[in-house]
Amino acid sequence: MTALKDSCVLITGASSGIGAACARKFAAAGARLVLIARRMDRLERLAAEIDTPARLIQLDIRKRDEVSDAIKALPDAFREIDVLVNNAGLGRGLDKLHEGDIDGWEEMIDTNVKGLLYVSRAVIPGMVTRGRGQIVNVGSIAGHEVYPGGNVYCATKHAVNALTKGMRLDLVDTPIRVGTVDPGLVETEFSDVRFHGDTERAKSVYKGYHPLTGDDVAEAVVWIAARPPHVQIAEVIIFPTAQASAAVVHKE
Repeated sequence: MTALKDSCVLITGASSGIGAACARKFAAAGARLVLIARRMDRLERLAAEIDTPARLIQLDIRKRDEVSDAIKALPDAFREIDVLVNNAGLGRGLDKLHEGDIDGWEEMIDTNVKGLLYVSRAVIPGMVTRGRGQIVNVGSIAGHEVYPGGNVYCATKHAVNALTKGMRLDLVDTPIRVGTVDPGLVETEFSDVRFHGDTERAKSVYKGYHPLTGDDVAEAVVWIAARPPHVQIAEVIIFPTAQASAAVVHKE
């Protein structure tokens, strides 16, 4: 995609799943990458796979000052961010609200909402100054529908949906474009994290049908970023064919 050649793309949560898939596809399109994640070993393995300049940053986006410092410290070759992919996020548990794990709530809110805000606040002013940029927030069908046990996770993804719309309103007088990709069931490490490493329970989420892959979602993210400057894709919702809503999935 010539529109992305030599552009600079920053991706959070880049060490696995949708984030890693986005890194590979943007690299294939000729972009330079700023890859942010907590697991540097995963980032290093990813960087070894792709044939493009990449800046690797080990960072927990929940830490506001560290996010700001990391963006300010980017070298000249990576300083001008053309595309921001706010991908980092997680779910914890499926407990009823009155039985919920408060530490899990804090982790979801701090990562899915506040972390997205910290990174956006650090990156977007440069886009405005330069007069160009694309923001893609990776949301979820959970940002449109609430499902049983999803309470706080769904609330954080509803917040991402609202923040995406707010960004678009705030940036309407600039050339900056804002969109969101909201997938349904994607087979990544998401369920392993949600169920605290209970691999069997995590695998059961994806049995009996063909779920989405990280590549499926990444293709949509890259497609959005590659549109002509006058085209803004506001929202893309992606389901596997066997899924009809957040909680309705046909399993064989």
